[in-house]
Amino acid sequence: MTQVYDRIALIGLGLIASSMYWAIKRAGLAGEVTGYARSEGTRDTARNIGLCDRVCDTAREAVEGADLVVLCVPVGAMEQVAQDIAPVLKAGATVSDVGSVKRSVISAVAPHLPDNVHFVPAHPLAGTEHSGPESGFAELYDNRWCIIVPAGGDTDPEAVTRLRSLWEGMGANVDQMDADHHDLVLAVTSHAPHLIAYTMVGVADDLRRVTDSEVIKYSAAGFRDFTRIAASDPTMWRDVFLTNKDATLEILGRFTEELFALQRAIRTGDGDHLFDYFTHTRAIRRGIIEAGQDTDAPDFGRGVPKT
Repeated sequence: MTQVYDRIALIGLGLIASSMYWAIKRAGLAGEVTGYARSEGTRDTARNIGLCDRVCDTAREAVEGADLVVLCVPVGAMEQVAQDIAPVLKAGATVSDVGSVKRSVISAVAPHLPDNVHFVPAHPLAGTEHSGPESGFAELYDNRWCIIVPAGGDTDPEAVTRLRSLWEGMGANVDQMDADHHDLVLAVTSHAPHLIAYTMVGVADDLRRVTDSEVIKYSAAGFRDFTRIAASDPTMWRDVFLTNKDATLEILGRFTEELFALQRAIRTGDGDHLFDYFTHTRAIRRGIIEAGQDTDAPDFGRGVPKT
């Protein structure tokens, strides 16, 4: 691949930033990648595993001279980071992010950036339940989607094109949306499902008639997937729900209506309604597989445990 940026700065060194670094290096997309994390322990870990060409002790040091700065911190921390780094941003640089919410990020970050800097938010739809610098891997973004969400109608097209080239170089498919539509789509596909998973695991924990050992021993695939989702970073998801509350509450309202309809069908013995509903949702699952966003292998491609 062709080098897209001379220097990239990653602010925050968790799963997403770590995977970005390894993917950038795999494809030769940047001359240098600097990194910064608030925690000294995280910075030490990053240095020990060779994460980033240079790990800096301040965010300002990391972004000096960078052509692209990517905010890889929880959305609730982005405003403070933007305020901190704004005075030392290189003229003509692009600032982006990887947050799961876009309207609130734009409102929080954009006012603090100088006029000679381009702000092009983005959201890679990829991740695992693991976090921290050691959790990243170069293949995380392969054939996954990254949504670019320009902050305004006057966003420099060249800045958008360069950022698109970076994400495509890291293996991602790239699309573009406005902020409000992005937040609604993600409330459906990510935010509400995470909240439901947290709730279902909480219900199992609170149901004292089922012991902890039984929950663990007899977990079927569906509940295991709930626990995997519910193991996601709590700080990140707290901020997501607080900053995308309107869209998430709208989708949760619709979910509640659907749940009540299914509850009524079960109570009244309406098998036809249940069958039709499950047939429709099964078709959506097939569409996800056909789009290459998951596997049709048994048990979601998990390896069979050795006996």
